[in-house]
Amino acid sequence: MNQFVLTCCSTADMKKTYFDERQIPYVCFHYLMDGVSYPDDLGQSMPFDEFYNRISKGAMPTTSQVNVAEFHDFFGAILKEGKDILHISLSSGISGTYNSACSAVEELKEEYPDRKILVVDSLGASSGYGLLVDAAADLRDQGLSLEEVYRITMERRLHVHHWFFSTDLTSFKRGGRISATSAMLGTVLNICPLMNMDHEGHLVPRHKIRTKKKAMQEAVRMMEEHADGKNGYKGKCFISCSACGDDARAVADLVEARFPELNGRVLINSIGTVIGAHTGPGTVALFFFGDERKD
Repeated sequence: MNQFVLTCCSTADMKKTYFDERQIPYVCFHYLMDGVSYPDDLGQSMPFDEFYNRISKGAMPTTSQVNVAEFHDFFGAILKEGKDILHISLSSGISGTYNSACSAVEELKEEYPDRKILVVDSLGASSGYGLLVDAAADLRDQGLSLEEVYRITMERRLHVHHWFFSTDLTSFKRGGRISATSAMLGTVLNICPLMNMDHEGHLVPRHKIRTKKKAMQEAVRMMEEHADGKNGYKGKCFISCSACGDDARAVADLVEARFPELNGRVLINSIGTVIGAHTGPGTVALFFFGDERKD
């Protein structure tokens, strides 16, 4: 039996069944919509289609991260069972939750001096963050120690690529991810900005692409350029999307056609309610392991 527990946040945007099957406890972020607070609990409190439909009708959800007290309780319950913890956190480039986790760890050291809690800043988000958690779970299941899984995860975190585009830039503009001018021009000229995550875990617009179809093709071209082994990539590939399953499936089809040695089929997840509050509907994100992100 493993002597450490692998944990993460709900913002890794994997299905609840995935976390249950792989024995990965997660702690939930929160969001406020129309005056009501909800946990970011993988679509249980509010189905994803309802969430994005309400945004399309004008709702403007706001989000809150996991605070120190919540981490203290979450970690504490595991430590009481005599287990050490490896926690992988949402990128510090877009959230303060990594710092909250570290603060809770410092408090718990006094209560549990014989237990270990190691925290990894994923420098990733959504199912890209999930891809890193998945890789760590694979290492855990191979019998590697807490320290070994921590070291390899730290080494691999900047090798997870995030490439994504959106056909609706309203939420990106509201959250300051892109300028109001870029959002207006994108709407008028049918431009889908192709974005990725830099080496500090920030979301960065990279290319302005005319039409959704070309944005899909360019995202897959980025995978051809950066993936381990190029078109001979043998790793896993995840996609997350917000209320645009057909677009996600179209990108997955392109990936599966161009990368015949993939480890299984492309796994498609929904962008969760906290990440989705900032992207809105119409976003497709592609994740894979590749060369090191350097800017």
